[in-house]
Amino acid sequence: MRLLPAYLWPRFLKRRLPTSLWGRSLLIIVLPVLVMQMAVTWVFFDAHWQTVTARLSEGLAGDIAWAVETYEDDPSPANLEKLANRAERSMSLSIVLQEGRTLPTEERRGAIGVVDRVLDKALDARVDRPYWFDTTRYPAYVDIQVQEPQGVLRIIAPRERAVATQAHIFVLWLAVATVLLMGVAILFIRNQVRAIERLADAAEAFGRGETVPRFKPHGAREVRAAAVAFMAMRDRIQRHIDQRTALLASVSHDLRTPLTRLRLELALAPPFKRQAAMRGDLDEMEHMIDEYLDFARGEAGEPPKPVSISDLLKAAGEDARRVGAEVQVLVPEGLTASVRPLAFKRALVNLAGNAASHGEHVRLSGRALASGGLEIIVEDDGPGIPEAMYDEAFRPFSRLDDSRNQNRKGVGLGLAIARDVARGHGGDVALDRSDMGGLKATIRVPGTVTVAETV
Repeated sequence: MRLLPAYLWPRFLKRRLPTSLWGRSLLIIVLPVLVMQMAVTWVFFDAHWQTVTARLSEGLAGDIAWAVETYEDDPSPANLEKLANRAERSMSLSIVLQEGRTLPTEERRGAIGVVDRVLDKALDARVDRPYWFDTTRYPAYVDIQVQEPQGVLRIIAPRERAVATQAHIFVLWLAVATVLLMGVAILFIRNQVRAIERLADAAEAFGRGETVPRFKPHGAREVRAAAVAFMAMRDRIQRHIDQRTALLASVSHDLRTPLTRLRLELALAPPFKRQAAMRGDLDEMEHMIDEYLDFARGEAGEPPKPVSISDLLKAAGEDARRVGAEVQVLVPEGLTASVRPLAFKRALVNLAGNAASHGEHVRLSGRALASGGLEIIVEDDGPGIPEAMYDEAFRPFSRLDDSRNQNRKGVGLGLAIARDVARGHGGDVALDRSDMGGLKATIRVPGTVTVAETV
């Protein structure tokens, strides 16, 4: 396997680190604790446990060497019995002579082998006779055999005489303490991250035009300061929106009054050559005022609620038919989603009207996405828009003279209104080429979408 160059390792590690604040905060706590536990455990076993085990093994090897030498001084049964009694009483060693036997040829070693190596080294230094030992057959004992001319001198010693058997208690308590500390740290981190998540949820909800009345700053001092700043910003933006809406409502009233007066005077005036053209100009001015107000009003103050998308698409299709286009509506009966009714209808009517103004055939379709959310597609067979101008088409007051007729009624706010509404619902509008030959506008918004079963 080829190793990565040194300069690529930071990027490699960065891609595999957690991306959430919760994950990174947890990693900041867990990783040092685990490293500390591993270091302490390694130091303990290297500097303490192995040293203690070596000292115990050396002491046991010395006792065995004494027993072997004592037996060899007088290999009589009486001396052996006296030696066995003294070793059992003073050193907890069980000594028996297996006459006529030889040492086993099979080596039995533990999985780790640390105890075997230490005991082997100690016996090799103290015992001059051939020996054999087994630390795995009996959990609480060590079996040591020494070759003698009469047979095998077998010595059974308690395991704690050769190994520091309580080392796992230290590791266990260290692990329990680590888990407790990590649990407390995770609890506190979770509380702090939850405060940031609530602030993010409140900001996202405000971006969709929703209000979070019960949102209160809490958490660390810095998080509370950010929450207070967000609430102040939200209030300033809301005041600005309210002032803009009130101002435009006043302007609408002021402009509609002279328009109504002009329309009345034009109706009462005797017929003249430019009368029809003037009436068309008045209609276009009124339409422009309505479009300006739709763009500025947005979706402020309208709460989302379950709405029949089937009815909204059919209503938008009827408006497109009045323009003179042939409209096809493909939507499951009973398709329902939680949206802002007036704003969402305004977006669909704008897209359908835009398609009907530039094409003779319009197709409206809607469906529930498998991953959750709603998708609505508006297509036409008109001239379409070059792909390089898709972003330009969403800019307010953009008419795209090269691909759209400047003499069409409107001020270039249809797509801008539709995207503003879609983004206010947490979604977006995307443009593409339709298989009908014209433009395809796709609205995708998240949320809960249901399709009622028809009987």
